[in-house]
Amino acid sequence: MCGIGFKVARMKRVPLLFYLAILCAPWAAGSALAADMRFSLVDYGQRCGTKCPQVIAADGEIAAKTPQAFLDFVGTHVRSGQLHSIVLINSPGGRVVAAMEWGATLRKLGMAAIVAKVVPDKKNNDLWVIPGRCYSACVYALMGAKKRVALPQSRIGIHRMFMYEATRKPDARDTQERVFAAEPLVERFSEYAQMMGISTDLVRKAETIDPDKIHILSAAELRRWKLAGPKL
Repeated sequence: MCGIGFKVARMKRVPLLFYLAILCAPWAAGSALAADMRFSLVDYGQRCGTKCPQVIAADGEIAAKTPQAFLDFVGTHVRSGQLHSIVLINSPGGRVVAAMEWGATLRKLGMAAIVAKVVPDKKNNDLWVIPGRCYSACVYALMGAKKRVALPQSRIGIHRMFMYEATRKPDARDTQERVFAAEPLVERFSEYAQMMGISTDLVRKAETIDPDKIHILSAAELRRWKLAGPKL
């Protein structure tokens, strides 16, 4: 696989042009209910017919099975010789440990990630690439990519990690209590970020954000913490 540079625009059935100027506990960085992460191929190029180069679109919530599902997907399609090392990521979050594992896989494969999503234009039977979102646990997956791109209107958001733990009350009622990551676990995430060339201040900032809220990173924060830029 090899990298390419792109620009964002309309993507037809054939052409796609872009503009781009530890842990076993089910820790999550919180996310809205969404379908598990799914992968698909997206053609790009002009007048290339069935030989168009392809990139991977990844959309949905990061689940425990996501890292292996991604490897399986790549293994199935890499032999075509048309697959480029670029993933379009659009995710509300999910399992943070799985996100780190997926991020490590992206780095091992030398893949670039762009926060964007693909949507259909039913009227013209076309596809469009538009700005996407990468919230919560998704940010840890994004960290792993060799190159990380945020389109001008894409949204990357962080907040504190947590999990739900079952407890039994004195009246014998079972309840779910929110539990936050202890300092050793936060330190592991910081070590991962540092290994990926990301400022550990990003992890520390995330741990100060109410888990019921999302802090959308500004362009200045993306640059300061070396998380993403506007182009490959």
